[in-house]
Order: sequence, then structure tokens, then C-alpha cells
Amino acid sequence: MLHPVVNTPECAIHRIDDHTPSTVNRLVVSTPETRAIANDPKVMGVDYTRRLKTACTRILSILNTEKRTCLTEDETIVFDILRGGLNFGLREALADAFGWNRHGCSFISAQRARVDGDPENWHIMESEYSKVYMPKTASIVIGDVVATGTSLEHAMKALVAEAEKQGTALRSIVFFTFGGPRAEEILEAADAMCRKRFPSYEGTTLIYLEGRFVVPTEETPLTIKITGTDLLRKGALMAPEFIESQYEEPSYPIQRCAVYDAGSRAFWTPEYIADLTEYWGETLALAEKGMGFAELLEERFPELDANRFSEVDLKRICRKQISQLDA
Repeated sequence: MLHPVVNTPECAIHRIDDHTPSTVNRLVVSTPETRAIANDPKVMGVDYTRRLKTACTRILSILNTEKRTCLTEDETIVFDILRGGLNFGLREALADAFGWNRHGCSFISAQRARVDGDPENWHIMESEYSKVYMPKTASIVIGDVVATGTSLEHAMKALVAEAEKQGTALRSIVFFTFGGPRAEEILEAADAMCRKRFPSYEGTTLIYLEGRFVVPTEETPLTIKITGTDLLRKGALMAPEFIESQYEEPSYPIQRCAVYDAGSRAFWTPEYIADLTEYWGETLALAEKGMGFAELLEERFPELDANRFSEVDLKRICRKQISQLDA
């Protein structure tokens, strides 16, 4: 399902080919920086956003060299979905990749919330802020974390509507995500809309960072989960480099989520640390009741070979994670 396009120690790019007809260029990309983000939740705050920007810079440069994108300074607009889009540092990434200074940046707010406590029903509760600039022809670069896709779907519809309002012809969309399959469902719809409304539209590129992760539902058989939010390794389509990296530390494959809450991870770490501490505390409680590492690994990432890990004490892992967060 993954076909290698570029393979270097600093960036591995794989094309998704799952025999599903798609007009979207779907890629899974692995870098040292995004592996660190998805594996080690201690990467947070400015360290987190700097690593993510560095990865996006390298990916943009390589995709341009490989002729898989065609961006120009006077036509490119970064479309930031607040606040998750700010994590990716795409304005600076484009400047660092290509030496640009005059490319634009637009903003839209799209804050989601559950409807009446229904774990599977989300809606946009805040979308009042919008500051969108577009040239006559525009190539759009976006980054966001996608689970249910509620914010992305709202933003893509708003993007197309604003382009039509301003008399702009959209040329292409490049989208970076830590996310699940809803990302490509939404981008497929957006791609079809753009091809219909903008005759010169060239195409959409979707870049999954490290994998196309799975979003749990009420039926997902996990002891600990947050439905509609977590990005799971179990059953995901992941870069081989990311899978191999799981063996570096036994805590990596049993993380609750590949990225956790990106907003608090970047911009309000006390809330993020509280979320992590709660997870490892709940996992420690399971370990004290008798759950072992192999059992939890089977639940969270059964595709791995448990025998490749040395003797692992789950309680020790949990206590170490909690103590590191308290430091």
C-alpha cells in the first residue's frame, strides 16, 4: 500500500496506493523530527513547533525538487486554521525552504465541540474570526491535526467560498497533517469542488506525517481512549521508518495518541502535561491490577513483535513517564 518515492535518513516519502480511485496525491512522510513528536510526548512547547516547522521545511524542499509541487512566491498563501494550523510554522517553512519573503498568510477560526455530549457528533462552535488575502491565482498551503475533520471541512468550504468572492482562481492545495482518513475524504470533496469551479486547478497533495492513523469510536476495543480525538497506531497505515522506531523505547508504542492535543502541546503546556499525567496514571492503575506490557502492546499496537523488547516492567514505564512530566 506504500510505495517509496524518496528515501534518505532525513526524509522518507511514500505514496499511498491502496487501489482506491483518488484524484488526491496522498503521501506518508517520515522525518526524524516528526518521529520524535509522535513518539516522545516530552517534545512540547517551542521545541515541538520548531521541530514540526523544520520537518515541513525539508518536505516542501524535497517535494519541489521531485516536481511533486509547483509553488511560486507571488501566488502562495498559507491558510492557517486557528489555532492548530499555527503548530506547523508553514509561513516560515516556505521562507526557509525557498528563500521567500513575500508569500501571504491568511487566517480562519474553526473551534469544534461535541453536540449534547454525543461522542460521535461534533460541530463548529466558534468561527467568527477570518482574515483572508488572496492573489488572482492562488496556491494554498495548510497544516492541521485531523481526527473527525470537523474544523477542516468547515475551513475548506470557507476557503473555496472566499476564493470565489475575491475572484481568485485556486491553482493547488498542499495539506500537512498528523491525522486520520477523514483528511482525505474531506480533501477529495474539496478537490472535486475546486476542479469544478476553477478550470485551471492543478491538484491536491495530502501529506500524512508518519502515518494515516485511526480515530477510535465507542466500539473500538481499547481500555483507555478518547473517541473522536485520539490518533491510534493500531490498524494505521504507517511509514516503515516510524514502525521501526517503536522499538527504540517501550513507551513509544503504548502512547494513547500519536500527537495528543496539538493546541495545548504547543501553546499551553500545563494543560497538555495534565492530560499526559492522567493517561499514565490510568495506565499505572491497570498495571497495578495485573496488566503487563505485552498485554497492553497487543491492545495498542499488535502489529509489533513483542519479543524484540527486552524484559519490560509496565509499572516502571508509567512511573518514569510521570516523573519526567513532573520534572
